[in-house]
Amino acid sequence: MRIKSAAADGIERARQGPGRDLSPLLAGAATTVGGVGALLALTGSHWFLRGPCVLFFLLAAPAAAIAAALRGLDPFGRSLTSVAGAVAVNMLVAQGMLAVHRWSVRGGVVAVTALSLLLLLLVLPRLPRGRTARRQGV
Repeated sequence: MRIKSAAADGIERARQGPGRDLSPLLAGAATTVGGVGALLALTGSHWFLRGPCVLFFLLAAPAAAIAAALRGLDPFGRSLTSVAGAVAVNMLVAQGMLAVHRWSVRGGVVAVTALSLLLLLLVLPRLPRGRTARRQGV
């Protein structure tokens, strides 16, 4: 006999408490920090938070794209694999740029952005579309 939870039946209950809408807020803040980091790197600004923001972007952009590709894993495994993949993507971009003697911060940010967008666009057709896609797959 199998026990179904309320979420499996399609009934979504609103979370109660102070942390009910925290994940969209954190996602928006992370997107903002990453976007500011990329913008600061591309414009060549000398703001004191440029380094941490660019580093966050260089880790978060490929990690988000890889995490979207690994939907089937549990959350811990997916986050660990996506961060390791982001580090690998950054190292491959740096190694490739050094090998052809074309190293630049702007070029690295552009290359990592292009690879992340390419991976995300390759995964995009496989992502479910809203609630109706989830119900059809059940």
